[in-house]
Amino acid sequence: MTERTVIMVLLWLVLGLGSGIWMVRRGFDKRWIYIALVLGPLFVPIAVERVRGRPARVEREPVSADDGVLRVLVGHDGSEHAQAAAETTYRLFGPALAELLLVQVVSYDAADDTEAPDLDEARRSLEQAVAALDSPVVHSDVLAGPPAETLCQAAVDRGMDLIVVGPRGGGLAERVLGSVAEHVVHQARVPVMVAPESPDS
Repeated sequence: MTERTVIMVLLWLVLGLGSGIWMVRRGFDKRWIYIALVLGPLFVPIAVERVRGRPARVEREPVSADDGVLRVLVGHDGSEHAQAAAETTYRLFGPALAELLLVQVVSYDAADDTEAPDLDEARRSLEQAVAALDSPVVHSDVLAGPPAETLCQAAVDRGMDLIVVGPRGGGLAERVLGSVAEHVVHQARVPVMVAPESPDS
């Protein structure tokens, strides 16, 4: 393999990887990175086109007015840590809550397919989370997009007073694509509380 061929292959991979990561950070499924690596620079216009034509809200639970004054959005990914954050938030603010909104963000790809397993799992986990808190002030939304930006925008759209997110994760995807909590802290236009991994930690 000549030096020129090596450079071309590396350039192909870098352009593909870069456009794939960019697309995933804009709210698409992580599997797009593998396709991007194969297609290289050919993937760039695909990524641009997909990012342009994206949906916004997947589904939203109706909300009724309440006596409380504080509206809090909790980023919920279906994990035990997310549920602990929701429970801690509910315990901390109690009667002051007008609304506790649990939001799970799915990729645009999942939102495009109403039968997608990710979408079903999001609905199921939010139903369980709302049922566990068992309060008329607790509601849920399933949204599509890049997680941090979507949470921040939802907080503005719904007039939230506070966003609650879990701490930084430790997986490879988290390190490559960035921490949702970190991005929310830097992007949000409302106060942000980073909850511990569990109520006792």
